[in-house]
Amino acid sequence: MLSAVRESVSLKQSFFEDQANLILEVCEVLAAALGNGKKLLIFGNGGSAADAQHFAAELVNRFIADRSALPAISLTTDGSILTSISNDIHFETVFSRQIEALGTEGDIAFAITTSGNSHNVLNAVKTAQAKNMKTIALSGRDGGAIANSVAWCLTVPHQETARVQEVHAMLIHLFCQAIEDSLFAQ
Repeated sequence: MLSAVRESVSLKQSFFEDQANLILEVCEVLAAALGNGKKLLIFGNGGSAADAQHFAAELVNRFIADRSALPAISLTTDGSILTSISNDIHFETVFSRQIEALGTEGDIAFAITTSGNSHNVLNAVKTAQAKNMKTIALSGRDGGAIANSVAWCLTVPHQETARVQEVHAMLIHLFCQAIEDSLFAQ
């Protein structure tokens, strides 16, 4: 068990040191879009779906600061939408249909995928690009197909999903802090 903790800490330390500039750039993109009244559409599968919900909740409600709500939507939460699209069309369109319905130019499509190769996530990114939305992804392993499909991709270079998700969770908290600091600094 202690070896897993050491591995997680080591991965986080190296990742955040190596990716500091890109992380800061993504923070600025997120804060600028939300500050200009654009919305954040967040999506992923499995544990990444839970991360999408967590991220949206922190922005709509609050992370640390008592502040105005921010427009963030997790595309993983409406069971009727998810099952109707999956049943009537195909699971690979479950996020792209929602992007088509909800996304507008300048909004951000924020993909979370530990493999970088989930077809429904990749399809959503294509739909977002067609709508002139900004595209950001959190990925793992070697980045997968998503790494070359989005404008900004933060890839955690690890094969184990749990370790990748641990870094993703920390990134989400850093994004929330940076957004609050940028938009609501006292």
